[in-house]
Amino acid sequence: MRPTQTLLGGGGHGEVGRHGLYLGSWGNFGGLKQKGIISYGIAPNRQQPLAGAMHDAVFNTWRRFSTQVLYWAPPALAGYYLINWAVERNHYLNSKAGRAEFGGDEE
Repeated sequence: MRPTQTLLGGGGHGEVGRHGLYLGSWGNFGGLKQKGIISYGIAPNRQQPLAGAMHDAVFNTWRRFSTQVLYWAPPALAGYYLINWAVERNHYLNSKAGRAEFGGDEE
């Protein structure tokens, strides 16, 4: 038995065959065909997915760097100078002049 046009159009709620309701044609599952809806697309071979990527990468990197530099640069500089001072102090204390000046008094 062949379903009627009403069932094929998705307007009815009757059953068609043993699988239940008719879903509609390919691309129009679950109801009547929509009117007044326009969709546009572009073929994948016509797109330019990397258009402007290098330009945007440079300026986006600069923008992000300039907003964050004040959060990490001062502690990094302070840490560098502190470690540099500690290394120089250690070299001095372990030199001949440092041993002569402190003579094992500093811990």
